[in-house]
Amino acid sequence: MTAISEMAVAALGTVAFALLFGVPALYYPYCGFIGGTGWLVYSMLVKQLSEPAAALFATIAVILISRTFAVRKHCPVTIFLVSGIFPLVPGALVYWTAYYIVTDNTALAAHTGFLALKVAVAIVLGIVFVFELPQGFFRFAAKKDRRASEKKGKIKR
Repeated sequence: MTAISEMAVAALGTVAFALLFGVPALYYPYCGFIGGTGWLVYSMLVKQLSEPAAALFATIAVILISRTFAVRKHCPVTIFLVSGIFPLVPGALVYWTAYYIVTDNTALAAHTGFLALKVAVAIVLGIVFVFELPQGFFRFAAKKDRRASEKKGKIKR
């Protein structure tokens, strides 16, 4: 699969999860964009870095975009964050860990389980790093919307 098709599939999966998560339909394109972008960053970096490092940087990209859209659209960041992070969650690694445990292959179970744990910790660290940035860092998005609204005459001073 090419990078663009992988991004499109990740975006589609993200929108499907957003539907299940109860995100308003207005935000589906944003959720899809965020999830697709996160997967694109991950798939490009996993070729040069380890899986946890690629997941960390992809998570940072997802959270930065999520916080920007949250400020821009005046809604909670969890609308974009939970569905946008979905493609990065190490579900397949957890599945294979359980499979290797059931088939009594403890060496592979330990290896995949530890890798899944490292990816999960990388995702958590990425979320924490970006949430430590002050809200003012993302005000550029709100100012841009305010200027556009003022030009249309929606907001008066």
